[in-house]
Amino acid sequence: MDGDTFKLLTQDSTIVKVRLANIDCPEKKQPFSQKAKDFTSKAIFGKTVCIDVLKKDRYRRSIAIVFYNDSLNLNNQLLINGLAWHYTKYSKDIELQKLEAMARKNKIGLWQEANAIPPWEWRDYKKKKIKQ
Repeated sequence: MDGDTFKLLTQDSTIVKVRLANIDCPEKKQPFSQKAKDFTSKAIFGKTVCIDVLKKDRYRRSIAIVFYNDSLNLNNQLLINGLAWHYTKYSKDIELQKLEAMARKNKIGLWQEANAIPPWEWRDYKKKKIKQ
């Protein structure tokens, strides 16, 4: 799993694969990938969380907003800490745009990098490289 995807054990002992909605964390081997994964793990591992499932994706993952420590929004916290991009392909949420813009302005997390590459561009590059 990574910063925006993880498995969750429900109260009835079902394992659910969750993909955080509206954000995209760095891919493996990208700068800040491990920090995003560690942040998510520290925030929710072994804790009771509340998930608001928006839909299921083609991989049958639950696309969700996750709340932990009673009211903290994990999706937002990853943006605030500069560990994710607002995934504008799937979301036009102005609040999320503002959270990313603030992290960028303050050079928090991945925004310390001069040329931070969004994960969707990283994935496209890797696909093209494999085809060659």
